[in-house]
Amino acid sequence: MGRRDDACGRAGSRPPATAYDGRWAGEVRGAVRCSAALSAGLLLIDLAAGTLAPARCALWGALALLLFAVLCPSRVTAGRGWLAARGLLREHRVRTDRLVSVRCVDGVSQRLVLRDAFGGRVELDPATLVANPPLWYRLAEDTRVSVASGSLTHGGVALGRLAERVDRETARAVFEASGLE
Repeated sequence: MGRRDDACGRAGSRPPATAYDGRWAGEVRGAVRCSAALSAGLLLIDLAAGTLAPARCALWGALALLLFAVLCPSRVTAGRGWLAARGLLREHRVRTDRLVSVRCVDGVSQRLVLRDAFGGRVELDPATLVANPPLWYRLAEDTRVSVASGSLTHGGVALGRLAERVDRETARAVFEASGLE
């Protein structure tokens, strides 16, 4: 059948069947390193002060686990008609071909909130889509289906801004790789 030249499936115009967040494993390793460094630092300080006890070891371990839970990123995957974000405890899934709203929520960290017609809701970091063009392509393709069917009534502006950001970052990466920056 059709030949695929790379992970993005660029031989044809179709994206891969399932797109994954390529940065996820590195971010998890970073969360583990931060948690381990905190735990080791607290244990060394306690040991140097001579106050190390089993209860304090358990407390420092619990703090390290809490830090890991906070820092551990969701694993984002997307396929034809769906996008999922798997956290530590559960997976949130949304039908991207039946989206009803897309919002960008600003705060300490920017979040993209997707809602579908069946009550599904997914929150993710827009940087995940910017850093992973196959994920963005999969979402953008399915969003066009939602717009064409009339189900997506809120969020065109947010998606437009995100599309511009993805295009800008992709162009920057191409220029850097070719030495034209």
